Amino acid sequence: MTEPRPYRGYLFDLDGTIYLGDELLPGARHLVRTLRERGRETLFLSNNPTRDPQMYADKLGRLGIPTPVSHIVNPVVTMAAWLRAEAPGASVFVIGEAPLVRAIEQAGLRVTDRAEEIDIVVASYDRGFDYAKLQIAFDALWQHGRARLVATNPDAYCPFPGGRGEPDAAAVIAAIEASTGKRCEVNVGKPSAVMLETALGVLGLAPSECVMVGDRLYTDIEMAVDVGVDSALVLTGESTEEMVAALPPERRPTWVLQRIDELLNPAEV
Repeated sequence: MTEPRPYRGYLFDLDGTIYLGDELLPGARHLVRTLRERGRETLFLSNNPTRDPQMYADKLGRLGIPTPVSHIVNPVVTMAAWLRAEAPGASVFVIGEAPLVRAIEQAGLRVTDRAEEIDIVVASYDRGFDYAKLQIAFDALWQHGRARLVATNPDAYCPFPGGRGEPDAAAVIAAIEASTGKRCEVNVGKPSAVMLETALGVLGLAPSECVMVGDRLYTDIEMAVDVGVDSALVLTGESTEEMVAALPPERRPTWVLQRIDELLNPAEV
């Protein structure tokens, strides 16, 4: 296989790519340190909206990869930015956890659970989701008919170490869609172009200058292909070489790596 060429910007998925749970994956720290020593830009992306960027910065720091908060993008960032740009002044009902609610409030939006006032229902990964929240969303979307449904991310589940996992935002979206007959209009997490374009904007780089590195074909790699960014699939997560081979050539990643530090030339590993 041809070795990956150097890029100005390296965009990394986190869980399954840089670390798994609380453990760094082999070669991750060395790779990031080497790229930074060479003046390359590094930025980290996650589809998990239950943490804010500071929480990710703290974790990366503990793992030996200190990173500024501004170089971490997740749906907490992209949803707040999207609402500020596309729905200024809106009243928002958030089915989500504290970091997401806090970011939306800090973006200047009014958060409410009064169905008759709701303009936007935000569906997200919410471990406190219950029937009462579903009823409010139902009333806003179906009874009053004035609200729009948007989502932080489309993931069916969040994987954990040891083969475990939790239902993710897709379960909440499905419950709302099934009961109201409404469809989610916007997703601001991977594989939406919104997330990757936000990351490129942070770095001030063009798509041709960057590579997206991740472990999921249908989020990380699909997003990169759609935006025109080169991509590297790392086989440390759930995707396999057989899954890559089953894709049409134009939808495949640019690179397939056994471990993440293969982004460096062999003599440099």
